[in-house]
Amino acid sequence: MSVSPLANAGAPRPQAGRVPVPLRALFAGLIGAGLLFAAWYLSGEPGSGRLALSLTFGTAFGFVLQRARFCFLCLWRDLIDRGDPRGALGILAALAVGTVGYGVVLGAWLPDPGGPRLAPDAHIGPVGPVLALAGAVFGSGMAISGSCIGAHLYRLGEGSPTAPFALVGTALGFVLGFVSWNTLYLTSISEAPVLWLPRYLGYAGSLVLTLGVLAALALPLLRRLPPAVTMAPRRVDPLRAVFAERWPTWIGGLAVGAIGTLAYLRVGPLGVTAEIGGRSRQAAATLGLLPERLEGLDGFRGCATAIRDAVLTPNGLFVAGLVIASFAAALAAGEFRPARPTRNQAARGLLGGLLLGWGAMTGLGCSVGTLLSGIMAGAVSGWVFGAAMFAGLTATLFVGRRLRLLP
Repeated sequence: MSVSPLANAGAPRPQAGRVPVPLRALFAGLIGAGLLFAAWYLSGEPGSGRLALSLTFGTAFGFVLQRARFCFLCLWRDLIDRGDPRGALGILAALAVGTVGYGVVLGAWLPDPGGPRLAPDAHIGPVGPVLALAGAVFGSGMAISGSCIGAHLYRLGEGSPTAPFALVGTALGFVLGFVSWNTLYLTSISEAPVLWLPRYLGYAGSLVLTLGVLAALALPLLRRLPPAVTMAPRRVDPLRAVFAERWPTWIGGLAVGAIGTLAYLRVGPLGVTAEIGGRSRQAAATLGLLPERLEGLDGFRGCATAIRDAVLTPNGLFVAGLVIASFAAALAAGEFRPARPTRNQAARGLLGGLLLGWGAMTGLGCSVGTLLSGIMAGAVSGWVFGAAMFAGLTATLFVGRRLRLLP
């Protein structure tokens, strides 16, 4: 059987020309200083405090994602292809830290979770068949395009040839999601329950249950850790360890959980699709592609996709900070490697992006918002979306590889 040219879309990118380390460090430092200056400037403008914090958190998030290579697809493939559990343990570490952090914040904000109110602004969505379908479709989009939306954003900063097409496809997928929303809402979503664990178990019960499930998932992975390699003592260069060498995934996971908690405390839950969805909705409405009314959509929490009136929005600046910081981090580490996209990379990016966008729109968020932020907040929807996402991802990889369409 001949190998489809699509299989070459995930091939390693050509190495960039060598740029002197001092020059790379200078450019990266200037970019970082520019981000800090922009955040400082916004903090001094009336009513722009949330914008400044969003840019700051996005900058930190993008730097961590790039340094730790915190990509759900890559970490999952490490487990199923090579039996390396370290990436999956990093994801569980992020969820554990964020769950504890959210518990502290929510306990102060909403002392009695048993009433009719939900956690303020948290990613807590309806649980039903549409959510499971959205997660599975999103996972398939990850397998085809090569990343989730958050990873495509940080890889955009690395010069990925696939990421621009995947993000364009994501925007188009959101439009398809808006077009199909009313049918899905009226037939299923409107009747689906919104399940928040602290409402039924209290904060302590929710925390114990969530950490218990995470521990149960982690234990078999810990047994599969590769044996430690004894290395000769060497002098550790702190600057190189931070800015040049890849971080252990567990450190990235701890940092993601901490950033998620601080972002929720000061601005809102982590998420990367609100701006993409909002701008897509705005463009589609202008072109007359949307129904006159999107039933019930704006009443749900999560990655809100309301039409944007302002040029600068909190989520927009969060995403901008993420991309620019990942560019600076990649530049400093010598990992900025732009390449001319092939037709196959463009096709996989667009097709996978369509699935990512539809899944994120109908699932009210992506792997960052619905999965990470949702589980941290005690939302059952986060667990359902995550399970369906990994199932869709695994099934698509299996079928795509059997057909020799995916690497």
